[in-house]
Amino acid sequence: MSTAPEPMRTVTILGSTGSVGRQALDVLRQWREPVRIGYLATNANVELLIEQVHQFQPLGVVLVDERACADFRRRASFSGRILCGLEGLQEAAADPRNDLVLMSLVGAVAILPTIAALRAAIPVALASKEVLVSAGHIVMQEARRQGVPIVPVDSEHSAALQCLLGEDTAAIEQLILTASGGPFRKLPKERFAEITVADALQHPTWQMGTKITVDSATLMNKGLEVIEAHWLFGLPSERIRVLIHPQSIVHALVTFRDGSVKAQLAVPDMRIPIAYALSYPHRHPLPVERLDLGAVGCLEFEPPDEERFPCLRLARQALEAGGTMPAVLNAANEVAVAAFLQGAIRFVDIPWLIERALEAFPQLPEPTLEQVLEIDRQVRQFVHGLVWPSSWIVDTA
Repeated sequence: MSTAPEPMRTVTILGSTGSVGRQALDVLRQWREPVRIGYLATNANVELLIEQVHQFQPLGVVLVDERACADFRRRASFSGRILCGLEGLQEAAADPRNDLVLMSLVGAVAILPTIAALRAAIPVALASKEVLVSAGHIVMQEARRQGVPIVPVDSEHSAALQCLLGEDTAAIEQLILTASGGPFRKLPKERFAEITVADALQHPTWQMGTKITVDSATLMNKGLEVIEAHWLFGLPSERIRVLIHPQSIVHALVTFRDGSVKAQLAVPDMRIPIAYALSYPHRHPLPVERLDLGAVGCLEFEPPDEERFPCLRLARQALEAGGTMPAVLNAANEVAVAAFLQGAIRFVDIPWLIERALEAFPQLPEPTLEQVLEIDRQVRQFVHGLVWPSSWIVDTA
């Protein structure tokens, strides 16, 4: 008895030139399942986008930066659609030919295209944690209204999803997200002022983009993941715990009311959660290193030190305050990390700037999308003004 061939799926990757986007294309390249690339999108990496276009022949491309878009038009021999700017991202995300949108753009720029995809009833594989951090109630409400899934790509949330499949969510006692601890897990606090950009980008277990690597060094990445887990799994802050696990083998654990604990384990390779998100709810073969627990030998766990890494504490405070405060936290962190990467501030100034923003802006309960985007804009101006006072123009009223 013959079986019908699988239908062609169209996958759009917004953020194709970033770390997650490149690895997603690597996964799709290795699969035998029929996949067509819808759109590939980048901010301004014209060189790599041209290479990806030649290899994958997408239906269209998006370049957020207008000058990069003009440069691509001049240099690329491409017959597909060429879209520009934030409007182009939204149009690509909502294209009815899409079967799945992988959202791997860095930062709050991913909010509008994510909502555009959901409003078009297109499932989203979400790697851009800032989307749920800044606008979680709006995004999840739209997903429920359209009846389409948001599948997490982060290794920790992917692990939690796998642990929870088939389980009664009312039986969950605690969700535990693990963190490697970053490169400064054992560095004395008094030496944090000496940390350089090069130091912060030396992550011990994961290969990631620069922004998320710095977030991992400050533990803000884990704080953002706590907020994201709240929206994805409907759990309050006090039922989401963080444990430092330097081997990065156990990605999440779930404890249940009967005392049982489920965990998801794998080698630290982002292609594994990316592949799961792309094939969800199925699993396709993936030629990656297999976990050998005998070789690993020992798995270590310890609580995080929130005195040395205050970003985790600030993230919890923002989640518990609710409303616009997570959006304030996220916007402040994005500007602070960018300033650190540019050498304008010290590593220890990142949490200081975030805390100043959380103190300066009022909490708006259940904000609209327009209010979230406006508070994001104001916070960026505010923190930019703290870093570069001569350019400080902001109204927080």
